[in-house]
Amino acid sequence: MKKLDTTMYFITDSTNYSEEGFLRRVEEACKGGVTLIQLREKERNTREYLALAEKVHEITQRYDIPLIIDDRVDIALAVNAEGVHVGQSDMPVAVARRLMGDDKIVGATAKTVPQAVEAYEQGADYLGVGAIYPTTTKVKTVLTSVDTLKEIVRAVPIKVNAIGGLNKNNIHVLKDSGIDGICAVSAIMKADDPCTAANELKEAFYELQG
Repeated sequence: MKKLDTTMYFITDSTNYSEEGFLRRVEEACKGGVTLIQLREKERNTREYLALAEKVHEITQRYDIPLIIDDRVDIALAVNAEGVHVGQSDMPVAVARRLMGDDKIVGATAKTVPQAVEAYEQGADYLGVGAIYPTTTKVKTVLTSVDTLKEIVRAVPIKVNAIGGLNKNNIHVLKDSGIDGICAVSAIMKADDPCTAANELKEAFYELQG
């Protein structure tokens, strides 16, 4: 597995976009400097998810950006994606790791310190922690305090990213949290210019670290 850079983690949402429009936004985000992309499709059947994953992977490979598939280890394996992300109601991290192998990325969602420690012990490479703010995505969200985020960072030696309603104007609350990066959906996906939005959000995170 090549070096994992979670600095600017873009999570997709194809809702209300044509396939062409969606893929264009993914490519614009790549141009804007995202370092990791997760394809998240809650509504598509297996064949639809697979077909879209193949097209997205073609784009991410051109920019040398790892593609993470949400939930579905079978889809990740079928398109030879660089990794998979599992939530608390999905396949356990240990099982995902066994199926994916040691050379692939396995990420996990954690909202508490015990969940974070368990995911780490089962072989997760990184954690997505949140939601920090309420989100507009269709995913069920439970808010996580910044204090809990900091506790998770201290509890595990793997990369920890904040997620949930984050944009360049509100990530200041994450200052001194010790996180390795931020995850964004709407801030990039719904932007008039996804390329600029990705770049500005990444720069805002760098300034936060400053």
